[in-house]
Amino acid sequence: MLGTTVNFFAIIVGGFAGIIFGKIFPEKLKATLIQGLGLTVIAIGLQMALKTGNILVVIASLVLGGIIGESIDIEARLNNFGQYLEKTFSRSGQGKFTKAFVTTSLIYCVGAMAIVGALEDGLKNNHSILFAKSALDGITAIIFSSSMGIGVLFAAIPVFLYQGCIALFAGLLQGVLSDPVVTEISAVGGLLILGIGINMLGIKEIKIGNLLPGIFIAIPLVIILQHFGMY
Repeated sequence: MLGTTVNFFAIIVGGFAGIIFGKIFPEKLKATLIQGLGLTVIAIGLQMALKTGNILVVIASLVLGGIIGESIDIEARLNNFGQYLEKTFSRSGQGKFTKAFVTTSLIYCVGAMAIVGALEDGLKNNHSILFAKSALDGITAIIFSSSMGIGVLFAAIPVFLYQGCIALFAGLLQGVLSDPVVTEISAVGGLLILGIGINMLGIKEIKIGNLLPGIFIAIPLVIILQHFGMY
């Protein structure tokens, strides 16, 4: 859990630094920074998505994941939790905290580094991947929090829970999360990250939370295709 713990504090420290420095930035600059970050997030998402070994896995994962996500409305639950945190800890503008929390939580949790890094953390006591992720997350937390506010700091909570659970149950997951499985999880996650970038640019509001189950649907799909020699 050392790598996950370092990641947790990196986001908090970076978030605080961004809030402090963000006070000296004019609003026009903050808006420009968000647009720049949105474009970067889209580029990262595309890069991840294009690594898929079978596009049908990605399509089926998002379709089935979307059905599950809409039926339990994950997006609404994430927003409600963000609003609860906002009422408890923040005096910022209505919805600003929630958007910052949900957006950065998804960015920090969706991706191969979070999964593979947590597995290495739990199985081999190898923290190098999560240390690298911590540096990246800390730097982006500075930029995000300077533009979006204190909600970014609270994204450290789902990161700790998500990566911590993977690290703790790494022994059980090791046999399931093969390289092809991680590749397709990353590809599905890449499309979700691309969607986050679109949301940040205000092009179209995509319910990324309701598509999240697609990441986990990719696991049995790849295993089934491998069993029948179709992957």
